[in-house]
Amino acid sequence: MSSITKIFSPTIGRKVLMALTGLFLCVFLCEHLYGNLLLYYNDHGHQFELYTHILTRTLLIRIVEYVLFGSFIIHMIDALMLTINNKKARPIGYAMQKSSENSSWYSRNMGLTGSIILFFLIVHLRTFFFPHRFLGDTGSMFAEVVEAFKNPLYSGFYILSVIILGLHLNHGAQSAFHTLGLSNKSYAPIIKLCGTVFALIITLGFASVPVAFYFEFLK
Repeated sequence: MSSITKIFSPTIGRKVLMALTGLFLCVFLCEHLYGNLLLYYNDHGHQFELYTHILTRTLLIRIVEYVLFGSFIIHMIDALMLTINNKKARPIGYAMQKSSENSSWYSRNMGLTGSIILFFLIVHLRTFFFPHRFLGDTGSMFAEVVEAFKNPLYSGFYILSVIILGLHLNHGAQSAFHTLGLSNKSYAPIIKLCGTVFALIITLGFASVPVAFYFEFLK
């Protein structure tokens, strides 16, 4: 089977699409982390409020927003379909015997970590995005962030969720490059290292914000 035919086969096509949407979501995470780090300015949230104002008032950003939601839905559906197909194609006894020997825990549980991330996303959007976009909330986003992270339950849930996100990214980013044919034996260790460093930066960057507000390093 030719390379082009393989790409357009249902299974490989889904993997390629999931890899592309996954990398696009990684780019979004970098942009979102940049916005969160604006909270560290000692300006009573002025830079952060300006950032959120641009996000809600710029047409191009609104278009990208729809692409983002579409990418997430496609990524989620592709992951579900691939998981179902893999379970059908793989004998249960063989999978149970070999899985722990040949792969890490998080690589075997991408469906579980993805489901937790989905639940976190729903809660997170309900807390900040939907009130401002659809419910007419015109209050200060900065004040709402501060108030949310004063709550130990929400802060703990947020930190736990971004740790799980980091585990998901650690395998997902490396897998995406492998699926797209951008990895080989010579520089696979470099891609693995870069994927781990990226996941660590995302995890620590996002987790630092609730820690800083809850313990009042930021006010």
